[in-house]
Amino acid sequence: MKTQKQKMLAGELYVADDPELAEDNRRISAWLDRYNATSTLSQPERQALLAEAFARVGDGCNIRPPFHCDYGFNISLGRGVFLNFNCCILDVVAVSIGDMTQIGPGVQILTADHPRDPAQRRQMLEFGRPIVIGANVWIGGGAIILPGVTIGDDAIIGAGSVVTRDVPPGGIAVGNPARLRMPG
Repeated sequence: MKTQKQKMLAGELYVADDPELAEDNRRISAWLDRYNATSTLSQPERQALLAEAFARVGDGCNIRPPFHCDYGFNISLGRGVFLNFNCCILDVVAVSIGDMTQIGPGVQILTADHPRDPAQRRQMLEFGRPIVIGANVWIGGGAIILPGVTIGDDAIIGAGSVVTRDVPPGGIAVGNPARLRMPG
């Protein structure tokens, strides 16, 4: 029988307030307290802290505090990734961000989802769908990336956009819900 954490990591329905997951939340909360007090540290010093909590951290990554996440261990950052102030990643499953991607302030990357069946929601069940953000992507401030979305290399997401569907490589998506626009 799978634990709630194993179910979560597999993208299956799980109970979010399970004691094992609560312990993981306490661990990352303590780490976030430390990380979010680092505004005077250099980028290399902050990057060393990121490597303590994340699955992978490429060279030259910079996340400006404050930053928020659910677990940390499901986040993989490529080389030179930049997240501006006040970003939030709900990483109940994998979040992958490619090399040289730039993410504006207040962006939310949300893998956590909830059943559409009200009886399942009453049981406090949820599930996750992974998010993949390619290389050299630019995501404008305040954008929201919803569960299961893939954003291709070189794409642009407009500020304040709510991305509900995949964005192809080189695509430009703007609005709520985000719609594709032709480059140029």
